[in-house]
Amino acid sequence: MKTVIINHSDTRGGASVVSYRLLKALKAEGADVKMLVCHKATDDPDVITAAPKWRCRIPFIAEHLGIFAANGFDRSSLFKISTGSDGLPLHRHPLVKSADAVILNWVNQGMLSLDTIRKLADSGKRIIWTMHDMWNLTGICHHAGSCSGYLRQCGKCPLINKKEKLNDLSHDILLRKKELYNSCDIHFVAVSNWLAGLARRSSLMAHSRISVIPNAFPIEDFLNPPDYDRNSLGLPAHKPLIVMGAARLDDPIKNLPMAIKALNILADKGPDAHAVFYGGIRHAEILNSLRLPFTYMGTIDEPAKLRSLMHHASAVLSSSDYETLPGTLIEGQAAGAIPVSFGNGGQSDIIDHLSSGYIARTGDADDLAAGLGWAVTHPHDPDFLADSVRRRFSARAVARRYLELLSGRS
Repeated sequence: MKTVIINHSDTRGGASVVSYRLLKALKAEGADVKMLVCHKATDDPDVITAAPKWRCRIPFIAEHLGIFAANGFDRSSLFKISTGSDGLPLHRHPLVKSADAVILNWVNQGMLSLDTIRKLADSGKRIIWTMHDMWNLTGICHHAGSCSGYLRQCGKCPLINKKEKLNDLSHDILLRKKELYNSCDIHFVAVSNWLAGLARRSSLMAHSRISVIPNAFPIEDFLNPPDYDRNSLGLPAHKPLIVMGAARLDDPIKNLPMAIKALNILADKGPDAHAVFYGGIRHAEILNSLRLPFTYMGTIDEPAKLRSLMHHASAVLSSSDYETLPGTLIEGQAAGAIPVSFGNGGQSDIIDHLSSGYIARTGDADDLAAGLGWAVTHPHDPDFLADSVRRRFSARAVARRYLELLSGRS
């Protein structure tokens, strides 16, 4: 069976990274699979550029001009929403035409329109659509936050309409998605049980076929001994390390101020630990409010350095308001670090509370600090932590579950 994975990029953003991992995992299991992208950064011959850069920009610009006009020419939420109004005609691409099955991943930002997805489904190909955020189950937003409009039929969207209009752009796009879902044979995959639960409660996807298959992670890589010692990483020799990382640490969803608050509580109570941060941040001086000693390592581009850091860590921290499936927790756990996080997302797929990690009460900095204290003082078995993630998140385990979907056995 010939399969093509469609994703906006092969490396840009979390969805791109895990989509590329899926490609490699399926190839390792003998699948005939290619990946089609707008932005290619690897030299992998199995990754194909869908169109020239200038051609990819046209639907991107067209979609955002429509959003800009609908929002009263307000830029504040321009890139927080997607409409699927415009896209490339990939149903005519030779790679897609020759495929038996198509796995859609993150196809926003003008890559695929809802109309093109309908044409793909109408062609008789098996369509699997992997959900990496909430966009499939809402009208236009990728993360609904505290908004519950998707439980009804959207409208009065806080991101698009300041006039409290019920039949706004979010409502119109939700109805277009509903018509697509009801008339096309699409099997959706949620990467966490949390996301699947939201989808099943939504007005849009309550009757859709939804399976839960996590993202694939290079678990085996994190089982290897570290390539860098603490001295090479510029870290203290003996203190317990608490690691927090993200593509952008100051993304509001990551709630860095909450992490600082919890770490300061820990600093006031002990034990003597050291915090390590990695990832992009616009104003690194915010970290200077920490009372716990810390190191900021910037963006880590070398995989061996990240693996080594996780191996030296006692705890890996996420203070996010919500996460679909936080990869840093999985990678840290695979390397033997104890994950500590709030539970408002896919964390419960990763952490068994007080066994393989700590799930703090949502929004409670004191409990988050208590979890960190438990993690850095509690004896733990690295092999137990690694085994708990290997069974669920290894590339082989994930690839085999996708192959079952592709064959129609699931």
